[in-house]
Amino acid sequence: MTTQQQILDYYRHPAVMTSGDKYASMFNELPNDVVDLARVIQGLLLHEHASPLYGVTLTDERRSESHLRSVGQMLDRVFAIDGHPLSVARPVNARLVGVCRHFTLLFAALLRAKGVPTRARCGFASYFKPGHFYDHWVCEYWNAVQARWVFVDAQLDDVQRTGLKVDFNPLDVPRDRFVIAGDAWTRCRTGEGDPSKFGIFDLNGLWFIAGNVVRDVAALNNVEMLPWDVWGAMPQPNEQLKEDQLEFFDRLAALTHAPDASFPELHALYGDDRLRVPGTVFNAVLNRPEKI
Repeated sequence: MTTQQQILDYYRHPAVMTSGDKYASMFNELPNDVVDLARVIQGLLLHEHASPLYGVTLTDERRSESHLRSVGQMLDRVFAIDGHPLSVARPVNARLVGVCRHFTLLFAALLRAKGVPTRARCGFASYFKPGHFYDHWVCEYWNAVQARWVFVDAQLDDVQRTGLKVDFNPLDVPRDRFVIAGDAWTRCRTGEGDPSKFGIFDLNGLWFIAGNVVRDVAALNNVEMLPWDVWGAMPQPNEQLKEDQLEFFDRLAALTHAPDASFPELHALYGDDRLRVPGTVFNAVLNRPEKI
C-alpha cells in the first residue's frame, strides 16, 4: 500500500519537465515563501494571450516560445532575452512568452526545488469568461501546516486580477473556480454541466474535456505536456465518443478526482499506451509531430 508520505515524496522531486538542469543551483537563491515565488514567476513570464493587458504586441517569433516544453528549455530562453538573476523581474516585453501551463510548470519546479510536494493539474477555470470554463492549468502544492493540497494560479498577477475582476485569492483557488478535467467530465456526463461551455476559443465539448483528462493523468505521473500536445486515447476534434471510450474516461475521471487515494492505480494505469506519453506527440497548434 502506498502511504501518504510516499505520495508526497513522489511529488517532492523534480522530474523530466520540471528539472532545472544547469540552472538548478540558482533556485537555491530564491525565496522559500509561496507568495514570493509566485511574484518571481510573474516577473519572468508573460502570458501569450494576456499580452494586450500589458501593452505588448508579440511577434510570431516571440509567440513561438509558448511551444517550449521543459523548464530547462524555458530558462535557456529566459536568460537569452535577459541575463539578470531569476529574482529580478523583467520588463514585460523582455519576459518569456508562454501560457498557463508554463507558469504552472516553472512554479512547480521552484517549489519542488524547495522540497515542497507539488503537481500540475489540467482542467478548466471559470474566471476568464462568465458562464464558461476555459482550458487552464494550475499548480497544486501540499500545505504542510494545513495538511491539504492547495491550488495556486501563478499567472494571476495584479494586472490580470484587476482586468478579470478576480474575487478570490489566486494562492488558494477555490475548487469551484478551477475544476480539474476529470471533475468537468463527470459533471457533463451526469448532466450537471454543459460540454459546450468547457474548452477554449471554438474548441469545446466532451472530446476536448477527454483530452484534458489524459493530460491531467500524465501530469499526475509527473509528465506535464503542452495543452495542445495530442497522443494516445485523446479523441479527434468533434469526435463522437463510443461507449467503450466513455467508460474509459469515466474511470479516469473517478481516479483523478482523489488522486492520492487512487495513486497506485493511476501510476500503474499510466503504463497503458493510451495514456503514457510517447517519444513523439502531435503538436495540434503547429500541425506536426514533434519529438519530446
